[in-house]
Parts: sequence; structure tokens; C-alpha cells
Amino acid sequence: MTTSLSHYLATTGNHRPIRRYFSLGATLYVPSTHPDLATILGGEKLTGLRSLVICTEDAVHERDLPRALANLRRTLGVLAPRPLLRFVRPRNPEILRQIVEMPGVDRLDGVVLPKVTTENLALYAEYAARCPGLWLMPTLETEMVFERQSLEQLRDSLAHVVNPILCLRVGGNDLLNLLGLRRSPTLTLYDTPLRGILNDIILVFRPAGYEIAAPVFDILDSPTTLAREVALDIHHGLLSKTAIHPVQIPVIEGAYRVDPEEQSLARRILDPQAGAVFRHGGQMCEPATHRNWAERLLLRADLYGLSEEGPS
Repeated sequence: MTTSLSHYLATTGNHRPIRRYFSLGATLYVPSTHPDLATILGGEKLTGLRSLVICTEDAVHERDLPRALANLRRTLGVLAPRPLLRFVRPRNPEILRQIVEMPGVDRLDGVVLPKVTTENLALYAEYAARCPGLWLMPTLETEMVFERQSLEQLRDSLAHVVNPILCLRVGGNDLLNLLGLRRSPTLTLYDTPLRGILNDIILVFRPAGYEIAAPVFDILDSPTTLAREVALDIHHGLLSKTAIHPVQIPVIEGAYRVDPEEQSLARRILDPQAGAVFRHGGQMCEPATHRNWAERLLLRADLYGLSEEGPS
């Protein structure tokens, strides 16, 4: 007798934030100056979008910041509840302070914290705590990520933040810029020097319970390379990815669909009647060591469907 996915979600407490993290899918960034910001956030302009970030940072020129914040304030005032996950990326802690004081900020799901370090985290956390229901997504995109000790210090500091941490985001382009590099349209991020950095981030934060979102692929006319990169994201346990254009969304989320054979294997692993060790399709399986993988894979299938079908 097999047990349903809902059983695992009900009996494993930490699956609630994991499900929300998995639900991010391809996260689209939209500048706060966008004239159609209200209809985009309302889910009327881009149907099928799972999550988006209103950006007041890199996507907005400093001279346009007052206009961007005014547009955000107007938009928050008219937002209605939607299943779309909606976040804002402030330019710095002071801009976050202004945003959390805006009427309607509670209609957002959370905040993406840019260029987080152990030095500025406390101020970000202080202002975010004024809206404790907001989920935080700190972004790792400064030179501190090149030092393992700095990553460990940030991990320890995050434990004291009041707001829940949904996941950590990785600013791939900012990190490449620090190295004086730009990716080639034919290469994935895992073919660059950042591969080792991503491994460090995963090994420091994942055992502590933090999920990680994959960096952006900023080439629009290389969907094949994007698909290869998303496959590698999945192999590294990264199940959300920044998108810079709507055309990237079906490529990213299509890769999140689950192979039916893997779904069958995951169900066998989670079957209460499964043996301690068994063989399936030429693989040796041990529920004691493969349970976490199986639970995450079935959650993926629940949200994105199977590879022979469209998204659920």
C-alpha cells in the first residue's frame, strides 16, 4: 500500500516552506517603473506566471528611483489577492524602510534583499521585521561569496532574523562581473569559475535548511543552453530560477516536470511497506537514505506535472 503525497506534506513540518519555494518556479523580474505594473502584479497581463519580483535596484536608474517608488506605492494600493507570489527588491535598506511603510505592503509575499552581507543584514532585518509576515530572499552577489568563512558567518547570522527565509538567491551576473567575466551563450554557469562558488553556497546553506534559487540565464536566443543549465540546476538541488523575459518561463518550468519512471521510483521508496533495500530499474534503493530525494521529487511532480504531460 502506498501513501499519498499529502500525507508526507502533513507529517513533515518543514515541507510548508519547501512547497512555497518549489512554487516559485521561474521568477520574473519587472522594473518598478513599468507602466503596466498593476496589471502584471494582478496576474492579468502575464497569465501562467507563478512568481515575480518588482525591482527598484539594478533594473531602475538612480534618477528614476522617485518615479519607481511612486509607481510601486500606487500599485500596492490597488492590488487584490492572487495566487501569484509577489515580491519587491528594494535598492538598499533605506528604500526597504520606505517600502514597508507603504499602505498595501502586506499584499506582497516577501522581499528580495540585494547584495546581502554580514554587515548590512542587521539593518535589512530590522526594517523587514516591521512586517513579520513578509518572506525574505537574501541575495548572494558580493565578493564575500568567494570566502567560505564569510558564507558561514552569514549563515549563522540568518538564524537570528525574525522574518522567515524562503530561500537564498544567487546573483550570477554580479559575481561574474566581480571576476571581469561574462558568460558565453553556449556555456552554462556550471562551465564557468562560478561552479565552485555555487558548490560552496550549496554545501554551506543547504545542510542548515536553506533552499537556494538558481542564477539568471541572461541570453534570450539560446533556449537549448538554458535547458541544459536548468537540468544542472536540478541536479544541484536548485528548484527555482530567475527569468529575465517571459519566453524563458516555459523552458525553465518545462524542465521541472518529472520523468514518470522517477515518480514511480519515488513512490516505491516512500511506500511504508518498502524493504530496507530493494532494486528498481537497475538501481539499488534505500528508503532511509533516499527519502528526502523522493519527497522533493513527488512535490515537484505535484506542482509541475510529468514530462509526458503539460504542467499540472
